[in-house]
Amino acid sequence: MPTASLRALLAHTIDYAGLFPPAELALEPALENQAAYVRSPDEWMLGTFVLPIAKFEATRTHLDQFDREHPLRISALGPKTTKAAEFRAALEMAAGAIKQLLGEARESVRIEQFEMPLPAGDLADSLGQARALLGDLALKIFWEAPGDTAGATMEALAGGNAGFKLRTGGVTAETFPSAGQIARALVTAVRHRVPIKFTAGLHHPLRLFHASVGTKMHGFLNVLGAGVLAAEHRWSEAQTEEMLLAEDPRAFLFDDENFRWRDWKISTAQIETRRRLITSLGSCSFDEPRDDLRALGLLQENAAFQVAGSNRAS
Repeated sequence: MPTASLRALLAHTIDYAGLFPPAELALEPALENQAAYVRSPDEWMLGTFVLPIAKFEATRTHLDQFDREHPLRISALGPKTTKAAEFRAALEMAAGAIKQLLGEARESVRIEQFEMPLPAGDLADSLGQARALLGDLALKIFWEAPGDTAGATMEALAGGNAGFKLRTGGVTAETFPSAGQIARALVTAVRHRVPIKFTAGLHHPLRLFHASVGTKMHGFLNVLGAGVLAAEHRWSEAQTEEMLLAEDPRAFLFDDENFRWRDWKISTAQIETRRRLITSLGSCSFDEPRDDLRALGLLQENAAFQVAGSNRAS
């Protein structure tokens, strides 16, 4: 079994986004994968299934793969809009679709999250509309905005019940933000107490160069680890960026009591607390992150484990 600190850091972290690039599966095989994942020994790492609202209707014919013990846990994805009127109409449609699906499939479906890009324009007005239309739904809500507006967006979200969604990569080099940009977003989220989730590009545990995108991909242990340590120790952006850039696997130490990076540590109990802010990541693969963790030895039957060996590009 993995150590307690690793379990705390990765518990229900990976929101499976198999419908999206680069995997870009059709709905049926993606749902078949999800049905297998919820029954696997690694289910403890699995979060929600990222499902566009527009695919709710097609999903109804595949729900026999799920049941009360193995439900389809959904993060509902709203569409990208550009104007306030489009945003409001999309929200109304999303709220209605969520209520309808929950009413029809209570035994096999749980809709736990809602994600959607914010339109350009007045943040306060958009967020006010969202609260009015989604307020009676018991959902975790994450609003996506461009990385260069993360500060203003999270300032507007402060004190509310919604979080911020940060894009951390894609299928081309220019879609990957710098470590400094991610560090700034993490520190801002901690400062304003705004939950943050991540999407795209976090397929590997540690930072590495990947030929498929022609640049270095951020590691999910780097990002999640830097997030909880920044929250625990009130790191500066520079300290946070330093960990995001780390590529030496020997600097990461997990045991049942603590997670350590270099001379910094956080207890397993505090990881669980900090994870209320540093929440999850969307990945088009649930297999690739687990394969890499196994290659590093992180999922082996050890009471304690220190990462050893070199990074592997798949």
